[in-house]
Amino acid sequence: MSEHEDGTDVEISTTDHAMLVIWGQYAQCLGIPQGFAKVRMKQKMVKHKPQSKVLEFLVAHLAGLEYMKDISRSAHPLDQDRAVAQAWGEREWADYSGVSRTMSALTEREAAQYIAILEESTQAIIDGEVQEALGRGAVILDGDLTPRRVSDSSRTYPEASFGYMQDTLHLGYQVGVISMSSATYGRLGLSACRYTGKTVSVTQGESLVLEAERRLGRRPLRRTDLLEQRLAHRHGVQQEMRRKVTGADQRLAKAKMEAATTAGELEQTRAQLAELEVDYQARQRPERPNSQLARVRQRTEVLEKRLEHHRKNVAQAQAWFKQKQECLVEWKAETAALVQRYQSFQTENAANAHPIQAILRLDAGFGDHRNLALLIEMGYEIYTKPFGNWLSGKLSKMGSDRELSWQKVSQNAELLAWKAVQLEDFPYPVDLGYERFWQKQADGQSKLVFSVLVHFGPRDVCADLPGWFHSYNARQSIEAANKEVRQVFEVQHFKVRTLPSMRLQEYFALFAANFVRFAALWLANQCPQIPDGWQVSHCPRVKEQVKVGAHSPAQLVWFDKDCLIRFTDRSVYAGRSLFLKRQVAIQLTLRI
Repeated sequence: MSEHEDGTDVEISTTDHAMLVIWGQYAQCLGIPQGFAKVRMKQKMVKHKPQSKVLEFLVAHLAGLEYMKDISRSAHPLDQDRAVAQAWGEREWADYSGVSRTMSALTEREAAQYIAILEESTQAIIDGEVQEALGRGAVILDGDLTPRRVSDSSRTYPEASFGYMQDTLHLGYQVGVISMSSATYGRLGLSACRYTGKTVSVTQGESLVLEAERRLGRRPLRRTDLLEQRLAHRHGVQQEMRRKVTGADQRLAKAKMEAATTAGELEQTRAQLAELEVDYQARQRPERPNSQLARVRQRTEVLEKRLEHHRKNVAQAQAWFKQKQECLVEWKAETAALVQRYQSFQTENAANAHPIQAILRLDAGFGDHRNLALLIEMGYEIYTKPFGNWLSGKLSKMGSDRELSWQKVSQNAELLAWKAVQLEDFPYPVDLGYERFWQKQADGQSKLVFSVLVHFGPRDVCADLPGWFHSYNARQSIEAANKEVRQVFEVQHFKVRTLPSMRLQEYFALFAANFVRFAALWLANQCPQIPDGWQVSHCPRVKEQVKVGAHSPAQLVWFDKDCLIRFTDRSVYAGRSLFLKRQVAIQLTLRI
């Protein structure tokens, strides 16, 4: 401790994790350490509070540590850096073993509280980005299901199961991720929900959207008008299905009657045949080709074959009747579910004082007809591809028309398009695009590949095919986000093995990616001399900040809560000084 020339006390210290100190200052502004300290946990305190160890676990994510033991066993252990602890409001950090024990004892309720604190701390920023996006027309959301593999021979990961991960069967989990495009920060992760490894995308479309709506606190108006039209159409179809059931019932009754009549005739003929055989034997008469016995025997054989044919007809009629009945029952159940959905949507619309316009971009794994119909009815403009081989055969035939001309939409892709196509197995007209491009194979040869684009919404995408192509492929940002979470924040390594702590680890990685972007803008506003590239808020070199900046040595000069950071000669940022005030201004957003 020393005294500054103006009389204020200053404290000088050093750190091996400069960016963690900076992020600690920013976290203090957002109230994150203060919020963590208030969580009630059913764990004993020996030397360090359990809340402090959960905070340390979050800081370890921001440091991009690969394994839990790296907290204490890396070249520059985090738990030995008191300056980082001070920046985050702690006296010191715990050994990694203590952090591990705390996370193993974490409950679902406690994990939910920590997640709620982090969401609340950045909600104002999210609200501002939503308002900014609405000013440009619509909020753009991207959804994806991404795998988290574990060892195929492991038996210690709870609820892990085998599923397809990068087209190969492995043990692990699937994580449903939804993100939002941001003009300021590039992209923002909204939610990450963990599922078992066998989960498939097509079952998670609705859950992803509901998570996004929960996080945004906003949603579009539900399309009850479309549901009304769909229900009206289904009523007419249901009447036709009932007529088919009646017709199948009549067919079955007729088949049964014919079989019963033939069975009666056969019984009489068999009795007559038995009497004649006895009579012929008693009188020792030979059975000649045109004798009465031969004619009755022939008649019996004909009736037996006829009865066998009628019984097959009865079996077929029964199967047909059962199929039509099951279709009608299933149709009625689906209609009842749609009616319930309609009523629920009416209630949601009545309570939705500030609806938003929203675009949802999904990959082909989500694009089956039932999933898309639901998402359309939930009020979203949809950009996707069809699931499996749905539509591929149809568009292949449509695209074979020689009068159609392919339009170039990129250096390697061409597109055909049809506007507002009403499909037989889909309730709403959709815009269809048929894409072809050259794809390099493993043998070095190029192969012409085809795919289908699907769009529903007010935009006339068929009038701007390059725009449609690039708008959909911009969803690659969520693929980049998944890669960033895996490779920068090391979420591919499960540092914990209980369900609540695994859930918290997944969310900490999602939050860390957002937090670094938020902090980069806050830092740039205070310190124009930050390293090149960090000032670009929508792409602030997150990997460099985490993998290099968070492990750079620096000298710290504390002026009460404010801090001067001087990167040392051992740092790649040697010669730079940053002065940070523990203050932040967030403009609260009025929802209009």
